Amino acid sequence: MDDLYLLDKSWVLRALQKGEFDLQGQFLNGSNYTFLGKLNFEGRCLQIVYKPVRGEQPLWDFPHGSLARREVCAYLVSEALGWELVPPTILRKNGPLGTGSLQQYIEHDPNDHYFNYEEKDRQRLRPVVLFDLILNNADRKGGHILRDARDHLWLIDHGLCFHCEDKLRTVIWDFSGEPIPQNLLDDLKRLEKALCEGETLYLELQQYLRTSEIVAMATRIARLCDSGEFPAPPASRRSYPWPPV
Repeated sequence: MDDLYLLDKSWVLRALQKGEFDLQGQFLNGSNYTFLGKLNFEGRCLQIVYKPVRGEQPLWDFPHGSLARREVCAYLVSEALGWELVPPTILRKNGPLGTGSLQQYIEHDPNDHYFNYEEKDRQRLRPVVLFDLILNNADRKGGHILRDARDHLWLIDHGLCFHCEDKLRTVIWDFSGEPIPQNLLDDLKRLEKALCEGETLYLELQQYLRTSEIVAMATRIARLCDSGEFPAPPASRRSYPWPPV
């Protein structure tokens, strides 16, 4: 496989859209079908993660068949923020099992996760926490944070995001009550403007989300900017995912 850092992001996105890929195996630690694959494009190889819509288990609170699209939206929001937290992700219609999300696979140590991070590593997670607050992530497990060979943080598994109702469930509540750093607040305010009707990001997200879900995200951002601090876990409902890793 080609070195992740030698691949231009625009090339990766083209490869995800146009490359031919075969499935190599299935990840068995989730409720929805998820496959590892090998993609070939312009003489180069790329490992990918494929999540077909037909492999999504029905949920009572998320529209059926919408999880792959939410994976794509998480990438779009990450890019709009400039935080580069989510690997390149697209919606592919002609996969082996039909339409599904296709994401660049990140090489990582599977035994490395939030619960064995040292304190200095946990201090790097403020953007991760804000990202989950923005997306209203209902399933931020400790194993959904990856570190690659160059110690870059990546976030995966965003199918359960963008709900209008408060669904946030995460293992990371380290910064509750602390002020949000100004540089991150500035990024949030810029994102809020990008979510105005007619803006490029708004139009992109509208292909995959309901208008009410985009509006709800903008509302969450406005509340974060108004408060200026990281919230505490709600006392009225479960705020941690299960299992935690």
